[in-house]
Amino acid sequence: MLTQFRVIIPSRYGSTRLPAKALCDINGKPMIQHVYERACESGAARVIVATDDERIAKVCVKFNAEVCLTSVEHLTGTDRLSEVTQKLNYAQDEIIVNAQGDQPLISPENINQVARNLMMNPQINMSTLCERIYDHQDLINPSYVKVVIDKNNCALYFSRSLIPYTKNSDEINLHEQHYYKHMGLYAYRVNVIQQFVNWAPSECELSESLEQLRFLSNGEKIHIDIAAKPALFEINTQEDLDKVRELFRKKLVV
Repeated sequence: MLTQFRVIIPSRYGSTRLPAKALCDINGKPMIQHVYERACESGAARVIVATDDERIAKVCVKFNAEVCLTSVEHLTGTDRLSEVTQKLNYAQDEIIVNAQGDQPLISPENINQVARNLMMNPQINMSTLCERIYDHQDLINPSYVKVVIDKNNCALYFSRSLIPYTKNSDEINLHEQHYYKHMGLYAYRVNVIQQFVNWAPSECELSESLEQLRFLSNGEKIHIDIAAKPALFEINTQEDLDKVRELFRKKLVV
């Protein structure tokens, strides 16, 4: 079992599309509890919820989660992670997995995978996952971030646009041509998390609204692997929440 990494779950109360989504009930539990329990099923030595809100913290304490209160000023989840690693005085080479607080169906296997990949690549400070795209609507949907990968399994670029570009996406045979959708699950070494907060947002990051581009813009390599398990749902809207609740109601997930 993996014991050489920690999981931190950034969770904020404010959300434009779905306010207080971390506390939304799913099958009798708040969303953040589902994420926490799945993270605890991984090989992580420690799982921490990092939040800027006392309401989330109080709920987490009720189900015995470890909580670290962080500043309300953070603009990104990585900023929040940086504060936690400094408060807990983690070593610069410690591996941290960032598990998103709006993914109640997150796979423990994927958490282990992204951490293991970083352990196996000591020259790299960051790793993440992707999955093949087989649906043309996903290919052109800007909500799904696409990634292109080099021969060493490192990201060349992430974009909300179709990459590699083709004139007519309808002509793409997705069973023969390889297009990849990025999965928002990261492992980092502490040193690069703490550097991130001192880098100015890059032009590409601001244009695409993708914070991982700040790492690429500053010369960091990001290891990419195809996820062992499907990403399932990231909850951003009421419609997403309703879909996940229906899966539990039909007992299609546990």
